[in-house]
Amino acid sequence: MITSEQIRSARAALDWSIEELASATAISSRTIIRMEATPGVPSSTKANLSAIKAALEAAGIEFIGTPDDRPGIRINTK
Repeated sequence: MITSEQIRSARAALDWSIEELASATAISSRTIIRMEATPGVPSSTKANLSAIKAALEAAGIEFIGTPDDRPGIRINTK
């Protein structure tokens, strides 16, 4: 799983707004705001977290570490 900090960092690295992420995932902006406001792994459905992770990875983000061990992101510049 990914953390709220990784989601915010990935959005910032891509220069995506919450609305852009919502559009890419079909998840409401309000849900994304709530997910990003919670430290650590957001309390959300596995489907929502997977959709966010997949959309950000498709845009070039690599998630590194684990929620408990140095979670972060890497920008893939293929």
